[in-house]
Amino acid sequence: FHLQQTTMSFRPGGSRGGASQAPKGYIPGLGRGAAGFVTQSDIGPATGRPKSATADGAGGDDAAGAATSSGTGSRAAELRAAKLAMQKMQKAQSTAAAAAAPTPFGEAPAGYVAGAGRGFGGSTHTNNDGPTGSSGPAMEGSLFSGKDESQFDDDDDEADRIYNAIDERMSSKRRKHNNEGNNNSNNPSSSSAIGDQFRELKEKLADVTEDEWAAIPDVGDHSLRHKQKRREDVFTPLTDSLLESRSKLNADASAGGQNALAGTAQVMDGTATSTAGFRTNLSGLAEARSTVMSMSLDKMSADSASGQTTVDPKGYLTSLSSTKIASAADVGDVNKARLLLKSVRDTNPKHAPGWIAAARVEEAAGKTAQARKLIMEGCEVCPDSEDVWLESARLHSQDQAKTILAAAARRMPNAVKIYLRAADLEHHDSTKKAVLRKALEANPTSVTLWKAAIELEDADDARVLLSVAVEKIPHSVEMWLALARLETYDNARKVLNKARKHLPTERAVWIAAAKLEESQNHGEMVDRIIDKAVRSLDKHDAVVTRAQWLKEAEAAEASGAPLTSAAIVKCTVGRGVDEEDRQRTWADDANASLSRNAVSTARAILAHSLSSFPTKRSLWLQAVDLERNHGTPSSLDEVLAAASERLPRTEIFWLVRAKENWLAGEVDTSRNILTEAFKANPDSEPVWLAAVKLEWETGEIERARVLLSRARERAPTARIFMKSALLERECKHPDEAVDLLEQGLQKYPTFSKMYMMGGQICSEDLPKNKDSLDKARKFYQRGLQKCPNNVVLWCLASQLEENVADYGVGSASAGVTKARSLLELARLKNQKNPELWVEAIRLERRAGNDKLAISLMARALQEIPLSGLLLAENITTSPRVEQKSKSAAAIKKCPDDPRVITAVASLFAAERKNDKARKWFERAVVLDPDMGDSWAKLYAFELDAGTKDTQEKVKKRCISAEPTHGELWCKIVKSMSNRGKTVAQNLDAVAQSLRDKMRLN
Repeated sequence: FHLQQTTMSFRPGGSRGGASQAPKGYIPGLGRGAAGFVTQSDIGPATGRPKSATADGAGGDDAAGAATSSGTGSRAAELRAAKLAMQKMQKAQSTAAAAAAPTPFGEAPAGYVAGAGRGFGGSTHTNNDGPTGSSGPAMEGSLFSGKDESQFDDDDDEADRIYNAIDERMSSKRRKHNNEGNNNSNNPSSSSAIGDQFRELKEKLADVTEDEWAAIPDVGDHSLRHKQKRREDVFTPLTDSLLESRSKLNADASAGGQNALAGTAQVMDGTATSTAGFRTNLSGLAEARSTVMSMSLDKMSADSASGQTTVDPKGYLTSLSSTKIASAADVGDVNKARLLLKSVRDTNPKHAPGWIAAARVEEAAGKTAQARKLIMEGCEVCPDSEDVWLESARLHSQDQAKTILAAAARRMPNAVKIYLRAADLEHHDSTKKAVLRKALEANPTSVTLWKAAIELEDADDARVLLSVAVEKIPHSVEMWLALARLETYDNARKVLNKARKHLPTERAVWIAAAKLEESQNHGEMVDRIIDKAVRSLDKHDAVVTRAQWLKEAEAAEASGAPLTSAAIVKCTVGRGVDEEDRQRTWADDANASLSRNAVSTARAILAHSLSSFPTKRSLWLQAVDLERNHGTPSSLDEVLAAASERLPRTEIFWLVRAKENWLAGEVDTSRNILTEAFKANPDSEPVWLAAVKLEWETGEIERARVLLSRARERAPTARIFMKSALLERECKHPDEAVDLLEQGLQKYPTFSKMYMMGGQICSEDLPKNKDSLDKARKFYQRGLQKCPNNVVLWCLASQLEENVADYGVGSASAGVTKARSLLELARLKNQKNPELWVEAIRLERRAGNDKLAISLMARALQEIPLSGLLLAENITTSPRVEQKSKSAAAIKKCPDDPRVITAVASLFAAERKNDKARKWFERAVVLDPDMGDSWAKLYAFELDAGTKDTQEKVKKRCISAEPTHGELWCKIVKSMSNRGKTVAQNLDAVAQSLRDKMRLN
């Protein structure tokens, strides 16, 4: 920009105080600090730096003129000369103004130096240039001082030289360009365009033929962008303000507001929107939406397999709301899949899976039309691939699929899948039959087509088709067997004979023949056929292993042919088994078949094993167990009878057989069995006791007493005497019972149970007086002398001494003291016995000595730290706050002790943690099913916290387990009041006792 200095004119009568002209020496803007300046337009074209200038302002005009007259042409010199001229002009103006302006103090005296009085060391010059015009030493470097030619240094000269060199370089280039232009104007051939240089070559293109033109190779893309590694996409985060504005616009648009996108103005009537350069009619959008809706409905109707619409009018809106909207990531994946599959198709166009995959990608993307187009193209490129044709039929509508499959059948008449798919598209059996028969004409040896055709026919027509099928495909076993099943017995035999001739190595034909004979109740023929089958297969070198034969036997049993299964086992179970391994191998085979629910096969294996080893007691027990769990009472009795016959000296088979008949209500049969057992085992104690029990349980007390009397004569044993005394005790004859015990003790003085029974009879059944007490003491004292290691005798003796006050002899404290001394003596003779420690602890607790009981418990745990009985007692008797910690310690020491597990379960039950309690109770009964206390506590828990179903399940499991041990269980079960009760009744009694005890606590 070129600015010119202007002056404000003062017009007469104007607003400037009425002055007609500017005062003398007036410089516009000087009062407000504006200094005049000179621009390029004021100076004119600069020609160089002035050669000389004076230090004062007298030579200013000459210097300016010199600056304009120089001819160097340097830009820096021009600017510097303009600046110098401007400074000199400012200097001249300032000097003139200072000279013309009157001062209030008058003229300065001669020799006056401004500022000298206040210490300012001014210049020694006497000229009157003013504050800015002084060039003395004091004003050098002043901000307002001028700068003459003598103040330019070497750096300025060097800059001038550099700028001059650059200007010279540019000028030489311009001169060279101008010279070339002049030469080209003189030489027209050199100024022609590049295209003109190839004019002759272009004219020769007229002689190029079409083949040569087509043979020209395409120019590949060899640009650098294909060689460089593709960089990852760079995403620039948007600003918060932009995101907020966009979300606001979207919210307004979704809410139906009046806001539109940026750059859009909406008309108030809402019928149209205008944007930069176009207008959109909203009514047109509504029409377009209706069109899309109708196209979608038409597409659904066209895609229906039945020709009817598949739109559910009730759930259509629901389906629209649940339609998945493809995200940007899904679209990207689809695009990548498209590119990949396109590359596969271009690389190997005959690869059928590539076309199928591409069509399915388009189908998944919702572009069914594109998928159909692709798969049809695949059918053209791969016409011999039945998978492509099938995929095309699947993607098209029903009518189009039929046409496609018809074309495929013409192209590939041997493609079985094409015909099967075409038959599936038909809705009537007649048309399906026609399609399949057409397929069978082209493929008469296809088993699959024959099966499909036969399934559509009734029995008569199927028989006809099967007759033709076995002729066309005689190697198909399924066709022969199917035809045999449809024929009568005689015709089926003929069919199977023909099949056996065509298939001599197929065992299924022989097995089918055996099943046919079994269906006609020809049991003998079954064994003959299977035996002949094994020999025939061996003759034709058909390899059939023993395991395969056993599988066939199990399959025959599953199909309802147990005789065939037994015949297969009989003929093949011994194949490939060593002589010394037969018993073990056959037992394992029977267990394996039984685990697969093949009971008949297992029974046949055991029967064959027993025929080879008739005197093996373990095999007979396995057979008895199988019949008891999976057979009938008659089959069980037959096995027991056979076992008793083979092993007459084994009492268990006689006893089990007698018991089973007694439980079935056949008392006379049981007596007969026991009579035969007496003949085989005249001196057998179990047989005598079984006979006594039979009569005892049936109420025949006299017969039981007679049998016991005979047993004491023929087979006198300690148990016989004990049972005799028990019978008399139950009959309320304590004196006779004591006499029998005395007789038994004379013969068997070390049998501890008779001492126990004698002491109990005297202390419980006789009147409680000093005589009965003495008799009981004598029994226990004799027993302790003969059996000092019997813990139960020591416990019974201590309990008797503890209760002497009940017999009117001594005090309770004296009895406790005597009992304590007995238990101490017992612990000395029986070291590390937990039962004695527990009895001593309980004695102190019953006597009220809790501190002594705690001390005894500590001593006991130190002596026997791994006793489950002591740990369980410690958990039960500890304070509630200590029970959890002691339970954890007990589980660490004895994790598999049923008594500890039961104690922990009882703790959970007391805290109402029913699930945990049930889990721990179940664990206890699994660890030791013979522990009656665990069953009783579990049943008591179920009575309080379980249901009727769980209670019945527990009771049934307890009955099957038949527990016989447990402190509380034995105490209640062996009580005389509970004699003769069943397991279920005893379980109820023990559980009720536990619940009563819990209520008292």
